[in-house]
Amino acid sequence: MKLQMLTAALIIGGLSISGATQAAETSTAPAASAGKTSAVKQEVKLTRVTPEYWRVTFHNPPFNIYGPETMPQLNEVITAIESDPKLRVVVFDSDVPDFFLTHYDFVPPLTDTTSMPNGKTGLPPLPDMLVRLSKAPVVSITSIRGRATGVGSELALASDMRFASREKAVLSQWEIAAGLVPGGGPSSRLPRLIGRGRALEVLLTGEDINGDLAERYGYVNRALPDGQLDGFVDAMARRIARFDKETIADIKNLVNKSSLPADEDIGAEWQGFIDSVQRPATQHRIKQLMDMGLQQNPDVEKRLPVYTGKTGEASK
Repeated sequence: MKLQMLTAALIIGGLSISGATQAAETSTAPAASAGKTSAVKQEVKLTRVTPEYWRVTFHNPPFNIYGPETMPQLNEVITAIESDPKLRVVVFDSDVPDFFLTHYDFVPPLTDTTSMPNGKTGLPPLPDMLVRLSKAPVVSITSIRGRATGVGSELALASDMRFASREKAVLSQWEIAAGLVPGGGPSSRLPRLIGRGRALEVLLTGEDINGDLAERYGYVNRALPDGQLDGFVDAMARRIARFDKETIADIKNLVNKSSLPADEDIGAEWQGFIDSVQRPATQHRIKQLMDMGLQQNPDVEKRLPVYTGKTGEASK
């Protein structure tokens, strides 16, 4: 793989979503990116469990990697969440074994993402959508089973609540090992959740955080036995879905005022990501990881810290 392609592909740092499948009536969200006519595979299923309670399920096997073709599809989902008059709670989960949502796809060219216009907040597409999710008048819950790496962690942090499988959840901000600055807001959101020291531990080591440790740190609300996770989250979502929508929105808005980072802080993280992508050392590390089998070898994707620990600066 050419190094130029790797550089181009890094520019979004992401999140994978696409398509929409409803429970009662099934429909597919328009999936074509601007200027493309070929069909794009569905990577997200939107299920309306009830008018008040939706589930958004990631489905991009084998690793739930996020790519630029999913940006407009995620945007459609977030827009629906923001604007639906009945919706009260949405749960994000995955049906891909071992993976909730992982890192950005390092293969597509840079222009596939940089050609996209900024979103409603004035931020580039990914940070725009995560900010809008945090501020939507709807309760967002992530149910984490498997690896939530990079964008997966960033989506979880942008959500209102996070619940994890004690045995199977793995969270990480792995970017430091590739020479990248995380772009989806964790440097602003993590310190508010887990404190400065622990946030720096997560961001500067790139190590995996399992369900138990994530609960102890406050990275997630709770870690539950894997067999109890689905039932617990579903029961909570159904309970919230019974309450008054306007009151939910008012309470969330008041909490947001004292807990959310400013939009410009999230924008600064994105710019930090863009700047870091262009460094030769970053390109070198990503090439090393791709040569080891990133995005191809399941062992690499499941044990990222082992392989990122083998990367290093180019020989002098």
